[in-house]
Amino acid sequence: MKKSILLLNMVLVLFITSCKNSEAEANKATTAPSDTIADEVKAPERVAPKSISYQMVKTKDWLKEKQSDSLQLRAAYALNRTDAKNLKTLDSIVVTNDATGDLEFYLPFPLEVASLKEVKKIIFFSYPTQTFATYENGYLMHTGPTNMGRKKDQTPTGLFFTNWKAEETTSTFNDEWDLKWNFNIENKLGVGFHEYSLPGYPASHSCLRLQESDAKYLYEFADQWELADKENVKVKGTAVIVFGTYDFDGPKPWLKVVKDPKSLTISEADLDKVAKPFIASILKEQKNRATFESEKK
Repeated sequence: MKKSILLLNMVLVLFITSCKNSEAEANKATTAPSDTIADEVKAPERVAPKSISYQMVKTKDWLKEKQSDSLQLRAAYALNRTDAKNLKTLDSIVVTNDATGDLEFYLPFPLEVASLKEVKKIIFFSYPTQTFATYENGYLMHTGPTNMGRKKDQTPTGLFFTNWKAEETTSTFNDEWDLKWNFNIENKLGVGFHEYSLPGYPASHSCLRLQESDAKYLYEFADQWELADKENVKVKGTAVIVFGTYDFDGPKPWLKVVKDPKSLTISEADLDKVAKPFIASILKEQKNRATFESEKK
């Protein structure tokens, strides 16, 4: 009898221990962070200017005074959608009265977009504001000016994915045009983003022109495609959304900020609306890449 009771107690102990272990494993499985959460980035620390306001100035006179002010020059290039070489050729330019803040505070993209929380990486190009921005897990990471396709060679809009890249390649429109830090997003049309002269308005043959530092940044930021063979793509690159329209016959839109600093602002709701139709496709390709990369390990 005592042996039977002892045996029964041992069985009960083993059963209870087994249940506790199973429960612990189940809790561990349900509380373990997903790949998305584990890889999630934090919002960058930023320096905001004390105030944001702008004025129009004569370029030649302003450059004499500010030629050694790196913060003012950096802001001026971005605000006028141009570069150092082309800024000098402009008669008048928009400048900020306080250039001590980070560039994000002078360009239109929102600092955070909650609906992009699950998207590891994405690039936006805004046609109406001629600016671009990158986001990681919903946080704005980098932004700058761009000059997109001119009226007769407009940049196609919609969802794209980065394909192949080259530190230097030749344009399909003209073999005398050298494109540095080029990343293709539409292989059949030959559309991509790269470093090239920024005159301060849409002037390209459908590509997305960038300052050299920005082109280098995107070159490293985005992922290339992975090919199954010469005809088929196995894994797509980083999502790129090109959106909006440009008034080619009107004045440069960024001149409006002199009267209204918020005139070009792209709100979180605006960008959410732009991205929403493509989120399912983006997350699908993101999962496909994650599977591919895990299988390579």
